[in-house]
Amino acid sequence: QLQLVESGGGLVQPGGSLRLSCVASGFTLDYYKIGWFRQAPGKEREGVSCISISDRDTYYADSVKGRFTISRDNAKNTVYLQMNSLKPEDTAFYYCAASRSRSCGTYWYVGAYWPSWGQGTQVTVSS
Repeated sequence: QLQLVESGGGLVQPGGSLRLSCVASGFTLDYYKIGWFRQAPGKEREGVSCISISDRDTYYADSVKGRFTISRDNAKNTVYLQMNSLKPEDTAFYYCAASRSRSCGTYWYVGAYWPSWGQGTQVTVSS
């Protein structure tokens, strides 16, 4: 059974860093693109980043470009989201999602196109 488990969230001060992990079980990440999404209270879910199978293609929301970095370690069946220079507006529940597809595609940020989701991890940026 395909399962994704996120970890690494927590409380951090503005300007701080966190690294989120998304560990897959029940399947091999090698054949899946992975996306990170977030949802803040009262707001719609937002696509944060995507990494293709080959990890040569990465995509980011404009709001996180230059601050967040997505990477994958297929040997560990894990995808990471390194978040630097965090801002209070980054506060949200963060989810990873998987789709058996080679590339992220034009509409990677649309959650409806991702069939498999983790349970999420909370990130709070506050002083």
